[in-house]
Amino acid sequence: MKHLSLYFLISALVIVPGIYSLVRFGLKPSIEFTGGSRFTLVSVKSSASDTLQSFKDYAPVLESVDNSSITIKSKEISQESVQKILDSIKKYNPDVKLTNFETIGPALGQETIKKTTNALIIASILLLSYISFAFKQFKYGLCAVLAMFHDTLVLLGSFSLLGHFMGVEVDLLFVTAVLTILSFSVHDTIVVYDRIRELSHKHKNIDYISLVNQAVTETMTRSLNNSLTIIFMLFAMFLIGGETTKYFSLALLIGTITGTYSSTFTAAPLLIVWDKYFGHKK
Repeated sequence: MKHLSLYFLISALVIVPGIYSLVRFGLKPSIEFTGGSRFTLVSVKSSASDTLQSFKDYAPVLESVDNSSITIKSKEISQESVQKILDSIKKYNPDVKLTNFETIGPALGQETIKKTTNALIIASILLLSYISFAFKQFKYGLCAVLAMFHDTLVLLGSFSLLGHFMGVEVDLLFVTAVLTILSFSVHDTIVVYDRIRELSHKHKNIDYISLVNQAVTETMTRSLNNSLTIIFMLFAMFLIGGETTKYFSLALLIGTITGTYSSTFTAAPLLIVWDKYFGHKK
């Protein structure tokens, strides 16, 4: 722990661009949050641009093209209206068919955002309370939650940049990934903290920095081995998985990597900073 400034600098170099992107561009929300309609047309023989032109009154956006099928996202539109447009398309493309039609109203989208925010707040409060109680010191709970927010900012910032430059949208699977990563991040942090607590009971006269150093050294191999098995699996899912789970796997992959880093190089250093500035007041 001789290089605390370096660890925090590395975190800042990753987090600051993400925060700037979040403030400047925000996240690109999917239909689950904005409301609208999504549907797939199969057996499409015309070009994607010509097909989109048929739905121009509903601000269509092309989501994916796979062989002869096209998935379109648009403003809210009824299935009957889509079918009427298809009837005109069938004049030169008689085999085209409508599948996977879904419509989500704006009110439901806003409700989803509200529930997601509430879930993150509740999870943070419960984790702060539980870890503080389990370790019988508030600093453990606070530092663990701060490390968790570190991982959340990295993930949100990454997807903000991906959304701006590559059009990647965040959906309910992304929310699931964020909540999963919060759990993983805290789990790894607790392993380190528990080792610090065990060593503090065994070695009463050792200084706190040496105590944290020893705990990190003893748990690092375990954390790396555990995380690498997950990282390899998620990387494989990202490369060969389907389109619907591709960015879900990427979100978990980013979160796992940053969670492994933060448990050692953010959560533990934060304890040393706390002890340095507030330990004498104990």
